Amino acid sequence: MTQFHITPPAPVQTALDRLNAAGFEAFVVGGCVRDALRGAEPHDWDCTTNAKPQQICACFRDFHVIETGLQHGTVTVVIDHMPIEITTYRIDGVYADHRRPDSVTFTDSLTDDLARRDFTVNAMAYHPERGLIDPFHGADDLQCRMIRCVGNPQDRFEEDGLRILRAMRFASVLDFAVDPQTAAAVRMQKTLLHHISAERIDTELTKLLCGAAAERVLTEFAEVLFTVLPELEPMYGFDQRNPHHDYDVYTHTLKTVAACPPEPVLRWAALLHDTGKPHVFTEDARGGHFYRHATVSVEIAKRALKAMKCDRKRFDRVLLLVEKHDLVMNGTEKQIKRIVSQIGMDAAEQLLLLHKADVTAQAACHRAERIAESDRLLAMLAALRAADACMSLKQLAVSGSDLLAAGVPEGRAVGAMLNRLLDAVIEGSLPNERDALLAYVQEQGDQTGNA
Repeated sequence: MTQFHITPPAPVQTALDRLNAAGFEAFVVGGCVRDALRGAEPHDWDCTTNAKPQQICACFRDFHVIETGLQHGTVTVVIDHMPIEITTYRIDGVYADHRRPDSVTFTDSLTDDLARRDFTVNAMAYHPERGLIDPFHGADDLQCRMIRCVGNPQDRFEEDGLRILRAMRFASVLDFAVDPQTAAAVRMQKTLLHHISAERIDTELTKLLCGAAAERVLTEFAEVLFTVLPELEPMYGFDQRNPHHDYDVYTHTLKTVAACPPEPVLRWAALLHDTGKPHVFTEDARGGHFYRHATVSVEIAKRALKAMKCDRKRFDRVLLLVEKHDLVMNGTEKQIKRIVSQIGMDAAEQLLLLHKADVTAQAACHRAERIAESDRLLAMLAALRAADACMSLKQLAVSGSDLLAAGVPEGRAVGAMLNRLLDAVIEGSLPNERDALLAYVQEQGDQTGNA
């Protein structure tokens, strides 16, 4: 596993060469080494060095240098339009707020620097000539597909409580197991997450939700999820007592998440779509029922997303999908067109994808036929999109100006007539053709005048 070669991008190699030429050590470090070992393309390239911040700045005086965090030893150098974060070897001081060190001490030891990092798979450094530096056996853990803290897990989580969610996130995204000692500390110290800002939690949780192993990780660490999203806990173990469902509400929810494409809006909508069910449950001779659960789910989702301080665009779209997720589909082209006319093409596609994921997580006895029907609806939507079928006012062959020119009174009457025309086109009673639409407008005007 340790016999491998990384070829950093040219700007990164330039950074290493500059520091080496000035007499300093320099390595690529952290996530880029982890990803390269896995055969994945690194998203970011970070470097670490025994050069002090001012020495780093001096080495790159002819480049654009951003003093990102001099007090913590971090400088960003822009080489050929590529920002490269370079950090001095350091030892972190006390983390009084469980988020960031109160102070740092610069060191000449790369091993000391790697020892402060969160997980072994992130505590490796590499130099094209010196090879892999891996004092904590991160390469072995990569091979074993294991997330393990560097040193004592409790100490690592006490330093930065967000590492609890990061452990879960890496397990989800990489589809790795969590080392038993690390997993025990994750559960034991979950309340440290109360010290972490909502924005940081939202970022990690969103990445976790979009991971390949989100269902497994959120099953294994449900109590940790409930620490940051208590709105989800009533779903845990809640028996639906319904012939359409094989799973309790929480298990159904996670299976719905897993069945959605790994996109933040869809995965969040799946996570929150049935939160209202435990609050509206009724039962009769036919089994359990959840009347109006979508309405209650919207209110719960609203509270949860506000607590996460997620961006407005995601907030609005997730609530829309939660509100509409229980819409009864009659399988007609007219209904699909109406959905698009009401919420737009992109939202309609997301709604159908959520609907498919939802039925995928329901009872096995109906699953195949419901998935097939969902696929048919998605294909129908794709065909309508490809044909540029008229499903919105902007696609109508006439505009408000055309209606004014045709004698429709200025004001609300124009909007009302445009909507009538769109309804008629969707119903198929009128073609989306300028002459036909204006003839209809004229006819309606004549009838109004004759009345």
